[in-house]
Amino acid sequence: MTKDNEGTRRVKGLVKWFDPVKGFGFVVADEGGPDILLHANVLRNFGQSSVADRAGIEIDVQDTDRGVQAVEVHSIEPPQDAIASGLLDLDDIDPEVISSAPLEAARVKWFDKGKGFGFANTFGREEDVFVHIEVLRRSGLADLQPGEAVAIRVIEGKRGRMATEVCGWETAVKS
Repeated sequence: MTKDNEGTRRVKGLVKWFDPVKGFGFVVADEGGPDILLHANVLRNFGQSSVADRAGIEIDVQDTDRGVQAVEVHSIEPPQDAIASGLLDLDDIDPEVISSAPLEAARVKWFDKGKGFGFANTFGREEDVFVHIEVLRRSGLADLQPGEAVAIRVIEGKRGRMATEVCGWETAVKS
């Protein structure tokens, strides 16, 4: 943990849960202590509208009258169990092909968390891009909202264009 002169300190932890509909969630710091409130606006400033449960996160926090609150997100890592989980459509594809696919600007067409998938459209292309919930989890996300701007890595899968990674547009621009 490091402190600065504005009363904030940087901590690492895990997302306990985050609900984009409610607009907040909580983080458990690696160092222990009370749950840390993570507001949707703080997450949006990082360039994401959601974050997966159990995702690793590095944040600046501040003590307030209402408890400890996140004020800035510095990094998010996918949950460890999401990295190990397989997606059959990607099993037969060379991992080098997946990781070398360029990030493309996209807009979410729709995503249904209950069904476990949705679609996005990449700039300049008419074909839909299939987005599976496991890809979201591997990317450290929990949900997508219609119209949301994202950056995605796209490959030609067995059933057409599919996303292999999804990140917030602002995060991709910083890369």
